[in-house]
Amino acid sequence: MKKQVLISTFGLSLMIATLTAHAAALSSERSTFGTLPDGTAVEKYTLSNSNGLQASIITYGATLQSLLMPDKNGKVEDVVLGFDDVKGYQDNGTVYFGATIGRFGNRLAGGTFELDGKTYRVPLNDKTNALHGGSQGFDKRIWKAESIRSDDAVAVKLSYLSPDGEMGFPGALLTEVTYSLNDRDELKIDYRATTDKPTVLNLTNHSYFNLAGAGNGDILKQVATLHASHYTPVNEKLIPTGQLPAVAGTPLDFLTPTAFGKHIKDNHPQLKFAEPKQGGFDFNWVLDTQGDVTRLAAEVSDPQSGRRLQLFTTEPGVQLYTGNFLDGSIHGKGGKQYPHWGAFTLETQHYPDAPNQPGFPSTRLDPGKTYTQTTVFKFLSR
Repeated sequence: MKKQVLISTFGLSLMIATLTAHAAALSSERSTFGTLPDGTAVEKYTLSNSNGLQASIITYGATLQSLLMPDKNGKVEDVVLGFDDVKGYQDNGTVYFGATIGRFGNRLAGGTFELDGKTYRVPLNDKTNALHGGSQGFDKRIWKAESIRSDDAVAVKLSYLSPDGEMGFPGALLTEVTYSLNDRDELKIDYRATTDKPTVLNLTNHSYFNLAGAGNGDILKQVATLHASHYTPVNEKLIPTGQLPAVAGTPLDFLTPTAFGKHIKDNHPQLKFAEPKQGGFDFNWVLDTQGDVTRLAAEVSDPQSGRRLQLFTTEPGVQLYTGNFLDGSIHGKGGKQYPHWGAFTLETQHYPDAPNQPGFPSTRLDPGKTYTQTTVFKFLSR
């Protein structure tokens, strides 16, 4: 009997020690990232797990500033584009590196939409369109932040109260964005928002990924799979036509693993709309997952490093953009140059211009209702 007690006690101690070590491996650190010209402080929250994955989020734009990830040999690289200081983000605001996008992600035709018989106008910042919520969207705001923790994850919750009429949108909108990291190498982004007047809302994250490492060449040999049988084609102004054709027989077919570079220069009008000189991807795909966050929506892998990114989301669409307008003129973290086609985005979202497209899923939010969205990026290297 005494022997059994000793074994049980040893087993319990081992279990406690294991759980303690696991808890210690998940960590969160708060630091200063700099100040704005008016003296406002920008904070950085760094989330780390036991596998060498580390995500840093700054309060300027609720932005994913870095994502450190080992490759198949254990070599760690930062796989998201961005800057080492807040001035970089302010000076290069039109690229939206890592930012939380709102109030309305993607494009609104003419910068206008109608709600309950009233027309609202958002400042134009993309030729004849309003892009990503206008010239002063959520990506350029300072968010309040707090560290939080659960049994299996570390997290930072960021909040921003957008006043009624900001960038032309109706209603005071309270938005919360929570980034959480666990030991399954999942970076989860949960969105939540409420309003006091009817409004429209389409939130997303605009991280640029290069699985070879940010600034380490282009992504043309990286291989993508999108579980999306249809897409929303656009006109020359990059506004959806309202149709939902099949991707089959077009360069937008990523139903089977396909390198980004295989069809990016094809002579196809959609690719020319996205990047007139050489072609490129900048489209919304209609996901077959139908909002089921447990189903794989997309996957991208880098054959050389062995790094893979898997995407899961509750959203009906995803915007794949291949950095068509990066031209090497931007120098990011560590002074690295970000070349043409130097990254890809996977912006989970409702469809572009949805308030002006009756056939698209609604982006309306009413008082008493809560907007929610969950997107999970899972990182693999073995």
